[in-house]
Amino acid sequence: MLSRSRQAIALISDHGDPAAEIGKEEAGGQNVYVRRAGEALAALGWQVDMFTRKVNPNDAAIVQHSPHCRTIRLVAGPEQFIPRDALFEYMPQFVEAFQAFQAKQGAYYPLVHTHYWLSAWIGLQLRELNNVQLIHTYHSLGAVKYLSVASPSNAEIRLSVEKQILEQADCVVATSPQEQEHLRTLVSQTGCVKVIPCGTDVDNFQVVTQAEARTKLGLNLNEQIVFYVGRFDPRKGIETLVRACALSKARNQGKLRLVIAGGSSPGQADGLERARIKQIVQAEGLIEQTLFVGRLGHDQLPLYYAAADVCVVPSHYEPFGLVAIEAMACGTPVVASNVGGLQFTVVPEETGLLAPPQDAEAFSIAIDRILADQKWASLLGSQAAARVREQFSWCGVAAQLSELYRCLLARSIMHDLPRRSPWPSGSVKAHLSRSTKVAPAKMLGRA
Repeated sequence: MLSRSRQAIALISDHGDPAAEIGKEEAGGQNVYVRRAGEALAALGWQVDMFTRKVNPNDAAIVQHSPHCRTIRLVAGPEQFIPRDALFEYMPQFVEAFQAFQAKQGAYYPLVHTHYWLSAWIGLQLRELNNVQLIHTYHSLGAVKYLSVASPSNAEIRLSVEKQILEQADCVVATSPQEQEHLRTLVSQTGCVKVIPCGTDVDNFQVVTQAEARTKLGLNLNEQIVFYVGRFDPRKGIETLVRACALSKARNQGKLRLVIAGGSSPGQADGLERARIKQIVQAEGLIEQTLFVGRLGHDQLPLYYAAADVCVVPSHYEPFGLVAIEAMACGTPVVASNVGGLQFTVVPEETGLLAPPQDAEAFSIAIDRILADQKWASLLGSQAAARVREQFSWCGVAAQLSELYRCLLARSIMHDLPRRSPWPSGSVKAHLSRSTKVAPAKMLGRA
């Protein structure tokens, strides 16, 4: 139940379930961001409800994370996993389910923070229906993504929604100065943008000696460990990392060990990508040097970061890159793609190195530089840990978000904006049928 003594706010992450096990299909950085931000905001005095789409009939409808923070799974379309690119047609059902939940609970959320473009569309509808204060975080920007990958069938809708949310939301939260620049140069010059970075749990991700971490994990103390953690997705650049390690092995003839963590079940999209990566590992002659450790809990992940000589983030694009700051918090230097928010989190020659995306030779050289100089690597790691503690703790991030929320709510009161009660469910359908600015009926797959 909602706490009547606290201001209730809604975080909407339609496809990124904050309660999902990290590493499963479609469960990555966004899920971590929303849940950790929600928990930290609750600790600062908010009542935080995080809304997502229910993907399994056996999943609990409500997951309580702390006394004042919970995940609420709404039924919008089939209760099964659906890839992001096929979810848009179910977003009107999400809006209806959200409104029905408010009516049943007797609740009202005057502030809604949406995550990813699908949730942005939801937020735009709720803003018109309920006159909420609307904040948005992109997590991935279509205008940048489609520069390097083929555009899906709904690309035009996504680009339109991303432009509309920037121009019409009360504020857009960019997670790095680089993302802010992309918004202004590739999306629109109009709209309010505030830079608030992602954070990490500095109590969980902290410096542990490499020897201690390797002993606990049963890893060889004398090997040079290169570590990757994340989803199996072609855009994550794992192929680049594998080929870079093959070059490093051939160049150095050292005791290189590639450890790859994350992934989901065979047969799902990321399971297919994992199988493809394994084929590349075999073709490059790295079978004996590569260890696939699967999904890691937050109790084990810090040990793997600490055990590594270097953590590699070879993504084709990252608006921020949580893995980079998690590794840095554990005192491990990072080699990352010179893209997006990674240019903000990783300081070249101070906390790690940057390399052009999809350039195996450049990644190999960067990895070798760190592996070849243990004293310098140790310095990079200590500077990386200090940078995270100073700039990227969840407490600090949540404090900035909290201040933004309070300013927006205060501004809405000072301006005496009219507040309408949530519409009854029948009126929602009528509204959605008229909402054609972004998503006409034919775009929603309806006749």
